[in-house]
Amino acid sequence: MAYQTWQDKLEGACREFNIAVPVFQIVSDRRGGRTAWSSTVTIYGTTHSARFWYDGKNLNNAREDAAEVALGWLSTTAGSSPASSPATSRSGW
Repeated sequence: MAYQTWQDKLEGACREFNIAVPVFQIVSDRRGGRTAWSSTVTIYGTTHSARFWYDGKNLNNAREDAAEVALGWLSTTAGSSPASSPATSRSGW
């Protein structure tokens, strides 16, 4: 089985639930003489933040972190049954 990134898994889940692809945004925070970087991802109208801040050379790690958070939310929110997926049941969203 081929290695899949969290970003790939999140995109696949969005396709499965028939919702728009994730939109990632890189954010920065000036900390003294350095800049810390993180990421957010928006899916189904909800924005999820990465849990950690990263050095600039590790921006992909920030996107992976945000994708993992969002996938966990989507899995919990959508449930395991197709009847409760965002594509077919939008009450309470």
